[in-house]
Parts: sequence; C-alpha cells; structure tokens
Amino acid sequence: MAEKPAILLVDDEPAVLAAVARDLRPRYSGDYRILRAGSGQEALDVTRQLRLRNDPLALFVVDQRMPGMSGIEFLVEAIAHFPDAKRVLLTAYADTQAAIQAINDVGLDHYLMKPWDPPEEHLYPVLDDVLDDWLAGYFPPFEGIRIIGHRWSAEAFETRQFLSRNLVPYLWLDIERDAQAAELLDQTETDPMQLPVLLFPDGSVLVQPTQHAIAEKIGLRVHATMPFYDLIILGAGPAGLAAAVYGASEGLRTLVIEREAPGGQAGTSSRIENYLGFPAGLSGADLARRGLAQAQRLGAEFLTGEVESVRVEESYRIVRLSDSSELGCQALLIATGVQYRRLDAPGIERLTGAGVYYGGALSEAISTTGEDVYIVGGANSAGQAALHFARYARQVTLIVRGNDLASGMSQYLVDNIEKTENIRVWLGSSVVEALGDDHLERLRIAHAGHEEIVPAAGLFLFIGASPHTDWIADRVALDSQNYILTGADLDKAHNETARWPLQREPFWLETSVPGIFVAGDVRHRSMKRIASATGEGAMAIHFIHQYLGGL
Repeated sequence: MAEKPAILLVDDEPAVLAAVARDLRPRYSGDYRILRAGSGQEALDVTRQLRLRNDPLALFVVDQRMPGMSGIEFLVEAIAHFPDAKRVLLTAYADTQAAIQAINDVGLDHYLMKPWDPPEEHLYPVLDDVLDDWLAGYFPPFEGIRIIGHRWSAEAFETRQFLSRNLVPYLWLDIERDAQAAELLDQTETDPMQLPVLLFPDGSVLVQPTQHAIAEKIGLRVHATMPFYDLIILGAGPAGLAAAVYGASEGLRTLVIEREAPGGQAGTSSRIENYLGFPAGLSGADLARRGLAQAQRLGAEFLTGEVESVRVEESYRIVRLSDSSELGCQALLIATGVQYRRLDAPGIERLTGAGVYYGGALSEAISTTGEDVYIVGGANSAGQAALHFARYARQVTLIVRGNDLASGMSQYLVDNIEKTENIRVWLGSSVVEALGDDHLERLRIAHAGHEEIVPAAGLFLFIGASPHTDWIADRVALDSQNYILTGADLDKAHNETARWPLQREPFWLETSVPGIFVAGDVRHRSMKRIASATGEGAMAIHFIHQYLGGL
C-alpha cells in the first residue's frame, strides 16, 4: 500500500507544535499522515527523506518565527523537493507584511494568525480549501523501484532486464533526460559516475549492485531451505517449469535453480499466438508467471543462482553454485535451454548493451519511440519482436539472410508483418558493421547487392542459438554442437565423456550419467518449440520416478 500523503508541521515551540498536531489529527489523520519537526533544518531532513522514498507530501504548515531558519527561508528550500505541495504560514500580527511578501516569493497559499481557536471556524476551512486544491491535481507516485542510469549503459540495461524478466515493476530515470535523477543522486550523495543506482520504496539505495544483491533485496530466494532434495531442476524455462509442476504435484521435494528469470528464452517473447489453450495468445512473461505460480502453489521451491559444476557421489548428485555452496539430490534435471548465437561483425561486441542487444530486450521498447530499429533473424522470435517494436519505433527493419521469410517463420507471423505498415523486410541481407562511439548510431548493411550505412537506434539479434553446456561438458556426453545426448543417442557422443555405465538401457531423457536427465532445447534433437519443451519437462518426471524406484 502507498503511504498516505503527508502534512508536515514545523514549529520550534514544542507546546505550539503539539497543539497544531492535536487540532489537525482528528480532522485529517484518516487521509493524511501528520508529521512534525521542531526546526527548519529538521523539517528539511524529513522533506528529503520523503522525496527519497517517493512518498507524497500535500501540505506544509510552517511557523514564520524560528531561530536559525525562518518559515519562509525553509519553504524556499523545501518547495524545490515538493513544488506542488501547498504552503500555509503560521504568523503573529507583526509578521503580516512578511507573509504577504511570501505570497509572491514562495507561492504561499495562505497565512494564519495565531491563535486560531476555535479550529472549526478559523483553521479547518482554510486547510480544507488548500487540500482540496492539492487533491485536484494529485497523481499517486510510482510505488516501486526507481533506477537511475545512462540509457546506453550495459550495466543499466542488464539491471532493467533482470527486473522486468522477474516481473518487478520499476521506474527508469535517464540521468541525461530526467531532472529528478540528478536531484535524487544529490540526496543520496552518490557519485554520478557510479551508475546504475537503485532506489527502493523503503528509502534504501543500492549503488552498482550485483544481480545477486538485487535478487536478495527484491525478495527472491538466494539460499535453499534444505541441503538435500529428491529432485533439483536447473533452469526455469518452459521445460523446467513443467517439470517443477509435475514433480512437486507428485510428491517429490523439488528445487528449481534459475540464474536469471523464470521463462527462459520463451519468457522474452512479446506474444505467443500458437500455444495450446490460449486462443487470444499470451506473452512469454505471462506464461512464465503462470507456470511459476502453479509450481510454487504445488510446493516447488525456486532459487536464484548459477550452477558451476556437478559431481556424483554414489547415488547422490551434488551441484555446486557460484557462491561455493553445494546442494544434493537423488535426481537432477538439466533444462538450461539455449542462448542466442553471437554475431561476429566489427563493432557488435563493443556496443552490446549500448544499442546492440541479443534477444527481444523488451525493456528497451519504449526507449525506441519515434526511432529506427533493426532486427536480425528469420525465425518466430524475430517476427514476434518486430511486431512488438513496431508499436513504438518509427520504422522496424527485419534483416533476413535467407530469400524467403515463410521458410523459417510461422505463417501467422508472416501475415501480421505484411499488414504492419512500419515494418519492412530485407531478404538476402546481413549486418556488416555496427558504428558509434559510446552507443550504436549507424549500421553498415549488405542489402540488394550493395552495402549502405543507415541510422539506427537499436539492433536486436535473433541469429540462432547454442546450448550453454560448458559447465557440464566434462560430465555428460555431448554431440558435435555441444547439445546433451540422451537415451538411444548416447553412442553419438562427440566428447570423451564415459559411455553409459550400467547394464540396463538408459531412459529416453537420461544422460550418460545415471540419474541426470535433460529436457527442452538443450537436448540433442529437441524440437525448439515451447509446447515440446513443456512436454519433455512433464515426461522427464515419469522417467525420474522410474529411476528413483530402482535405487
């Protein structure tokens, strides 16, 4: 719940301050917080704290005659933090001229002569009037996390992506565009060179935080509740989420470890139109949110962390995390999916995170309003991104290496792209070079038999995928493309990992290590479709039950 708007009372005489608060509380405490300060400096500290917390302040009620700082002097500084707050000055007869002058100097709304008994006649009508005026123009402040940073900062981009993919609302404040950003940095005494900075509703601040620190602060679990589980699932994409739902629902003590955010690569999709049971379509974030909630309701535990290695000790499988902690299980399911393949062209690596992005980078969509963006790829993920960015960008250009868009993309996406006026498709094209100093400014593109340089505010790459299996390559059998082999395909092993060690045949989704299973895109010969990944995740639980039954 957002804090109620505040009324700040300022007077250096404790008896008067208590009397003002006593008179205001019965009338206004239902809708406002009544705050008190015994000096102008103390009141400024309160004002700065309210601003830092993004709490609303409706009214200053300030005594004029205070030692060290008069009421008008206080208001001059305070209204810089809350320019829309109403201002009432408490005066004696001798202060009348100063109060009149303050109407021009600080936009004073009213001044009251002390005493004002009875308040029903001399106080409440005045304050009711100014508070009604304030409410007429009041818009509740944003209640979530505020991020201050540079638009072209790779660190700021990664922070925004992490929060958005974990469905955490935030307000982005560009240090070069938002005047509030500089003010907040000044209040937190943060060096503008130490960005990004995260401001939380409780008033706390994180400067250049790690992903682990952010995860801990926003309430994601970063430490497991138990040292040992029946089943540990690595990856919370569609396959991992499906396995968590079925594993937890069938009584397995289940832990899911995800290094970034639920949903995997599918979670970045702006719109999925062909998933069974959703005739109007749904976003990848929606699918992830539903799957996460379902698995948690059934008892699965989720942990934000990264697995560095796996080892086997008799019938136990031990995973080691990047923080050096270890967790054990009887069965391990690898559902780590794939990552976008990198584009090898001059300027790409240098500008990644500063105008060049892999995947949808949906957190950047609004920033491209009125600008030209380019999307590389000819599969469904590229088509979905093109349609999403077309809602914001002036022009979206889809760069496709092949000569036929329909050969790699679902027909419903091809049809929608053809209907969208601000999307153009360049077939037989490729990005040759990314140009710009500290951020992407132009692209050199090979198109229609020649090269041309075009202005570009964003380049989003969807050029195929590769499995993230380096961390497990010395443990399980891989194919020549580093996908994990399972079941009957184990004889195709490309690496030197030991062959299947048991007399029984491996289960269909079982790796070369008994008790370690694989589901989803990271598996050799997987279909690379959301529906098949969820199917494999559910199917893996069936084989895991068979494996556990044989121990």
